[in-house]
Amino acid sequence: FIDSAGGGAPSVRSSAAGGALRILWMLLLLAAEDGSESVPRSVRRTIMSKSINSMNPDSSALYVSKMDVIIPFSPDVPCDSNGQRMWWAFLASSMVTFFGGLFIILLWRTLKYLWTVCCHCNVKNKEAQKVSNPSSNPADGGTKIPDEKEESSTSEVGWMTSVKDWAGVMISAQTLTGRVLVVLVFALSIGALGIYFIDSSDPIESCQNFYKDFTLQIDMAFNVFFLLYFGLRFIAANDKLWFWLEVNSVVDFFTVPPVFVSVYLNRSWLGLRFLRALRLIQFSEILQFLNILKTSNSIKLVNLCSIFISTWLTAAGFIHLVENSGDPWENFQNSQSLSYWECVYLLMVTMSTVGYGDVYAKTTLGRLFMVFFILGGLAMFARYVPEIAALIRNQKKYGGSFNSTRGRKHIVVCGHITLESVSNFLKDFLHKDRDDVNVEIVFLHNISPNLELEALFKRHFTQVEFYQGSVLNPHDLARVKIESADACLILANKYCADPDAEDASNIMRVISIKNYHPKIRIITQMLQYHNKAHLLNIPSWNWKEGDDAICLAELKAGFIAQSCLAQGISTMLANLFSMRSFIKIEEDTWQKYYLEGVANEMYTEYLSSAFVGLSFPAVCELCYVKLKLLLIAIEYKSEQRESSILINPGNHVKIQEGTLGFFIASDAKEVKRAYFYCKACHDDITDPKRIKKCGCKRFEDEHPSTLSPKKKQRNGGMQNSPNYSPKIMRRHDPLLIPGNEQIENMDMNVKKYDSTGMFHWCPPKDIEKVILTRSEASMTVLSGHVVVCIFGDVTSALVGLRNLVMPLRASNFHYHELKPIVFVGSLEYLRREWETLHNFPKVSILPGTPLSRADLRAVNINLCDMCVILSANQNNIDDASLQDKECILASLNIKSMQFDDSIGVLQANSQGFTPPGMDRTSPDNSPVHGLVRQTSVTTGSNIPIITELVNDSNVQFLDQDDDDDPDTELYLTQPFACGTAFAVSVLDSLMSATYFNDNILTLIRTLVTGGATPELEAMLAEENALRGGYSTPQTLANRDRCRVAQLALYNGPFADLGDGGCYGDLFCKALKTYNMLCFGIYRLRDAHLSAPSQCTKRYVITNPPYEFELVPSDLIFCLMQFDHNAGQSRTVLSHSSHSSHSSSKKSSSVHSIPTANRPCRKSRDSREKQKYVP
Repeated sequence: FIDSAGGGAPSVRSSAAGGALRILWMLLLLAAEDGSESVPRSVRRTIMSKSINSMNPDSSALYVSKMDVIIPFSPDVPCDSNGQRMWWAFLASSMVTFFGGLFIILLWRTLKYLWTVCCHCNVKNKEAQKVSNPSSNPADGGTKIPDEKEESSTSEVGWMTSVKDWAGVMISAQTLTGRVLVVLVFALSIGALGIYFIDSSDPIESCQNFYKDFTLQIDMAFNVFFLLYFGLRFIAANDKLWFWLEVNSVVDFFTVPPVFVSVYLNRSWLGLRFLRALRLIQFSEILQFLNILKTSNSIKLVNLCSIFISTWLTAAGFIHLVENSGDPWENFQNSQSLSYWECVYLLMVTMSTVGYGDVYAKTTLGRLFMVFFILGGLAMFARYVPEIAALIRNQKKYGGSFNSTRGRKHIVVCGHITLESVSNFLKDFLHKDRDDVNVEIVFLHNISPNLELEALFKRHFTQVEFYQGSVLNPHDLARVKIESADACLILANKYCADPDAEDASNIMRVISIKNYHPKIRIITQMLQYHNKAHLLNIPSWNWKEGDDAICLAELKAGFIAQSCLAQGISTMLANLFSMRSFIKIEEDTWQKYYLEGVANEMYTEYLSSAFVGLSFPAVCELCYVKLKLLLIAIEYKSEQRESSILINPGNHVKIQEGTLGFFIASDAKEVKRAYFYCKACHDDITDPKRIKKCGCKRFEDEHPSTLSPKKKQRNGGMQNSPNYSPKIMRRHDPLLIPGNEQIENMDMNVKKYDSTGMFHWCPPKDIEKVILTRSEASMTVLSGHVVVCIFGDVTSALVGLRNLVMPLRASNFHYHELKPIVFVGSLEYLRREWETLHNFPKVSILPGTPLSRADLRAVNINLCDMCVILSANQNNIDDASLQDKECILASLNIKSMQFDDSIGVLQANSQGFTPPGMDRTSPDNSPVHGLVRQTSVTTGSNIPIITELVNDSNVQFLDQDDDDDPDTELYLTQPFACGTAFAVSVLDSLMSATYFNDNILTLIRTLVTGGATPELEAMLAEENALRGGYSTPQTLANRDRCRVAQLALYNGPFADLGDGGCYGDLFCKALKTYNMLCFGIYRLRDAHLSAPSQCTKRYVITNPPYEFELVPSDLIFCLMQFDHNAGQSRTVLSHSSHSSHSSSKKSSSVHSIPTANRPCRKSRDSREKQKYVP
């Protein structure tokens, strides 16, 4: 509508439309004066005054006739008197700079290339001249001038190189100055972007006085700095052409020169200053320079956010420019007024494909840009936004740091964190039978939990927290406050295919944790026994401070080995250190009595001063009869104040002040009675629940003794250093040696035991000498032995058979009492294990397969005392239900076998074949001794078997006649209650038990390993084999320790109590007369039925009450003292069918047991009724 030529004022083409247009022009200016902030106030007033004058036809000074050039109206009307737009000058300055520099660089490269070619040609010509003129000598002065030029050139290149290196150091952030410069450039770029945001509210092009506009002055200072930094970057660049085309260089080309043009023209053009937003891409680099971003997730998150935001803001700036300017070919008539933030909104709804339509592009340039931007923007939005959201969500959920609660401890649990391992751990750790567990549990794992595990954490949210990270990362250790944690527990993957690799991972976790905080207490699970030695290489690993390694292979083999001596003991011990809730059953079934025993656990408490001076049997009887507590062991301090755990010591051990006792009870509160007991106040009390803290106790608490009984149990009381054994008695203490009978027959020149005196030993034997063929095994007619069926091959992981053999070769057995052990399995696998077995006596090998009935009959499996079924291939199968297929098949195969009575009984004078590896010269080891047995059983279901399982649910396949539900917990199933199945999962409870009381682990290892000591472990770590030692009074004294046995009630000195007697009377009689400590019953499953039953299955009853009624077929679990004279005497108590030895009479310090010589062997069914199995 309005036209202009050069610099004339607005005029109207026709007088008819002129008045109306002038009025419209005035209204627009008034509106701009009242509310518009897009045009500067001075500009609006100038335009208004000119317009008023132009409406007056008489004003000749300002009236201009009709113009030739039409000027389109827009908010960006030029502010000068000529009305000329100068945007092209700003853009031209950037284009000239960019293309001019590009031209110079290319020209320089071209000239340099031509110069190189020319010099190359000259060199060739000179060489040709030298060849044609050989008389010229380099020693002449003719070649001296070129040498001087080369030296000058070399000097010049060196100077340029130095400047280039200096510039490179300045911009590479390798020094403090460089880092400050890089951060400063980034900060100034953001500041220049902020100035652009402020100026975006003004017209695209407006008049600005440099000396009066403060923002223009600041922007000018910023760009001068950018120009200097650009120069540094140019000098440091190796390839000037690629540098000229970099994004940061392009940003400088289109932002720096227009500022200088603005100062020259006294006007401002918003132009391409939005390109400063591209500097945001370097935000993550800046934060890394400042050491703020340290993790990969945080770096990735900042990178994604900076790229997304910089692209978004840059595109919004371009739309803002073209929409407010219009298309040049349309003479800028199709522009629209959009603020910068409206353009930001437009780009967001475009990228998200929403497109509300309230704001849209009208110019052709804007629409063309939107067509291409929506393709890239949509792809970026769809990729970046979900990834950013996932990173933010994960960081908020499992990131952060643990905030400890004042007055509340916390532990860190790491390693193999799965739903199964965590649920088993929490079930035992947070059990209600424990005292108030005021401990927070912090799980640390590098993989986020699945939905099931997350739900488990939420159910225990008051005491459990999960953090994602790795213990190998010190930053993650700091997040979980490992330095203030009470302990760190490391769980192992019991089902891994490579146990050595799993142990190596856990050892690395220990190293990382100890490196971060050497004083932290660590309890770790280990799969293989030989890997425990690597923990001793860690300098800060300290047994004295409570560090413990729970070796699952060692304990599993120990439990199974003890079952070979007393079937069912594995179930009883597993239930003792596991926290089980009491389940009450009214019906008179075997489950009722079993579950009453399952509710018992093992606890420790300091004994009252009322017991000081009494012998252990006297205190044990008092605790059982009056306090309803079963005391099985104490912590004894020798004259040298060295601590050791004594299991059922004899009358020679007296209770000291502050003695720690080990009890079997159903609740921790019940055990407090042993500490509160006062003879003066509680002597006449019959109800144990009334035994509470009395006035005498309060007086003692006010005047504590030198050894306070309130000391922390899990850290105090025992010296667990490897310099002594916490599991055995110190033999140099004369109080602990009941007599000198053990040294009467000592042969100082024969090595019968290992160097520690804890195990029977023999010189190393070659495996070929102990291999039995099937015919040799049949001729041997083995009996009273242990058959170990092992599945494995040359590629299988080693199960550690040494841990199974060691408890069966403990030195508290006499040599003739040792049960022969026959391994049935792959010879290739057994060769790999033999290096750890070749020092043990009475060990034979039958190459074959446990699934072969011919091999099983050859080793007389129907005459064995125990058949052990193991597999080394269990963890190589992905399907959990198939992991135990070999063991289950072998067990069912044996149970379905039938035998006849044609084998008969070997006579005492019969001659048999001595198995290789056994000593023919020993009368106690003759093939006749131990084989004078009754006829074999007729069915395999009566053969004592213990089967190792990996998957608990597979226990349902072992017994076809039980009614166990597949979802039944392992400890509630019939095979486990009967002691015929053992799963390594029951050992998970040891982690919690060891944390609350580290003495529990020591006691368990003492009971099941046969006497493994830290000295022995250190020796095995060095040599991986037992070392023989001569018999000395000190080593022979190590034999004087308790062992697990089974006592039959069918006949013998306790036969009168077997028929309707009370268990408490049996307990007191055995303790007083023979120093035998009874702690459970192994009862026939159907003994409670009035009608006779043919079932020979038995189940375990732990710690029955005093008034519990006995039946003649019961077998009693007891802890029996070592008999020093059993090696010379063949008189027995009531021999068990599960042993091949002659039972012993007690030493002179203990009453001997009068009994007749062993009767002839009866059938196995009747032999089940008369067991005395050490």
